[in-house]
Amino acid sequence: MIGETGGSFAVLADIHGNADALRAVLADIDAQGITQVLNLGDLFSGPLAARETAEILMAREILTIRGNHDRYLLEQTPARMQPSDRVAFEQLEPEHLTWLQSLPATLSLTPDIFLCHGTPRDDTTYWMEHVPPSGVPNRRPLADIAAEAEGIDASLFLCGHTHIPRRLDIGGGRVVFNPGSVGCPGYDDDLPLYHVMETGTPAATYGIVTRTAQGWRTSLAQVPYDPWRMVAMARAADREDWAGAIGTGWVGSLQPLTA
Repeated sequence: MIGETGGSFAVLADIHGNADALRAVLADIDAQGITQVLNLGDLFSGPLAARETAEILMAREILTIRGNHDRYLLEQTPARMQPSDRVAFEQLEPEHLTWLQSLPATLSLTPDIFLCHGTPRDDTTYWMEHVPPSGVPNRRPLADIAAEAEGIDASLFLCGHTHIPRRLDIGGGRVVFNPGSVGCPGYDDDLPLYHVMETGTPAATYGIVTRTAQGWRTSLAQVPYDPWRMVAMARAADREDWAGAIGTGWVGSLQPLTA
């Protein structure tokens, strides 16, 4: 059972079609002998390798939920999609979309683990961050963070969406944990107003969680890999923003990108 005392499991989020980062992460997980993997969504969208990513995920036993971009792939027509979603959609086959449709938006695991992409009630809301009028993200007030968990019988809440790895303890032994992004370490967004999320490293990031007698132990694994095939794909799609973020971990590269 996932979450048994002493047993570790891996947590992935926000792959965004970066098949090479996903391969590096799964190899690292296998090397550690971890057999249980949870995946918090946003699997394919990006100007990268959506079809490869789908084939990798569908070939493994990974408990997976959908993210907001996965929902867009299912709900929107290509003409209404944003560019990153449209590139992914054009690569995917009907069987990939059928598999995606089968995934839940949230998931409760016995006895007390809850999976969501954004928050339990909204896949586009940042759980632990707030974007103020300055456009510089900061931490939400603790009371607001804790309120998102009200009514849910869990002590470990797993979320993604922001691509920023973070753990916050919200009282009563409850933990909210974001494992960061496997495949997209930085992005900018216009909603709720313009802001940037960036980790400052191109490493593929995921989380490792263990239940102990004292509570939940969480750690991050930041796996180096060669991002340049993905950078080339982003550039071929005329997405220098993605190329910079994947190659450096910064939005708007601080230095020229060279392979």
